[in-house]
This record gives sequence, C-alpha cells and structure tokens, in this order.
Amino acid sequence: MIKKDHTEGKVAKAIEKQTSKLPSDVFLWSALGSMAVSATLKAVGKEKSALFVGQWAAPFLLLGVYNKLVKVEGHDQKENVEVNRD
Repeated sequence: MIKKDHTEGKVAKAIEKQTSKLPSDVFLWSALGSMAVSATLKAVGKEKSALFVGQWAAPFLLLGVYNKLVKVEGHDQKENVEVNRD
C-alpha cells in the first residue's frame, strides 16, 4: 500500500523531534574536531587511525544539513502551518 499524502512516519518524526533540539553548529564543530584529531593522529604517526577519524567530517556535515532542513522544511513546519489556519 502506497501513501498518497507523503507524511513522515513515526520513526522519522521522532528522529526529527530529537535532532531539531540540537543547534546546527554542533555538527560543524564535530566535523572540525574530527579534522583536528585526524591531523594530530597523522602527526604522531597513526596513519590508519588518522584516515578513519578524518572520514567522520563528511557525515557530521551531512547530519548538519539534515538538521537544518528539518528545522526549515521538516514535518513540523507543515503541521504548524495547518494548525495556524484553523
């Protein structure tokens, strides 16, 4: 069965509710922190660990973009508009 209304499921709503509480710069600082830790590990000769930690930056930035989208265009935005019309 395919939903025609394109609403978010319960799990997505629960995730959005929790992630929207976080400021977007948490993800930016996490990405920058992973780059700094990676550079430090590289400097002390831990090559594989440096590569592993350095790869965390992109997922942190993507999570930050998702967080921002949820705040701007998430299900709450649509539901708030519908509530305000009543």
